[in-house]
Amino acid sequence: VSDALYRRFGQISRYFSISYFCVNTLVGDGFAQKTLFLPQLLMSADAAKAAFDVVQERYGNAAGKKPGEVIILATVKGDIHDIGKNIVKALLENYGYQVVDLGKDVPIETVVQAQRQHDAKLVGLTALMTTTVGSMDETIQALRAQGADCQVLVGGAVLTQEYADRLHADGYARDAISAVHFANKLFGK
Repeated sequence: VSDALYRRFGQISRYFSISYFCVNTLVGDGFAQKTLFLPQLLMSADAAKAAFDVVQERYGNAAGKKPGEVIILATVKGDIHDIGKNIVKALLENYGYQVVDLGKDVPIETVVQAQRQHDAKLVGLTALMTTTVGSMDETIQALRAQGADCQVLVGGAVLTQEYADRLHADGYARDAISAVHFANKLFGK
């Protein structure tokens, strides 16, 4: 029964991730082209979160297992946008990971302390605004300076693989499902 439910949820999570990515791209493009404005952007984020909450409530942790490896997630200091992070969190939890969600506008030291406290081998950072990517860079530098034994995965609307490389991140997630794939590869799942 657990395997059947997991297979079923896996299909739903892939479908939702693809749908979310398409809608997010359409909304993001509309915002960039000034055909959509901040109220529409925020409403679409709320709608996406509400839809994913329904999926999460209905299917819960599809694997039926206790949470596994610890992953830290945070929206970097200065950024208050967390819908993408929340989707990544829900998917990771449904793939059996224990996610410590630090929230949004997270100070650099909070990320460093959480990684140390939980001995997390993966830290995921997100930024939606170009003005907050500097905080992402500083957070990665702080983790490295502390000798954190972890990999750093970055994502968000303003990031690309090229920018992630410039930040010396260990990985780049262009969408929620690619974050799951990165975690699965890191943890050998």
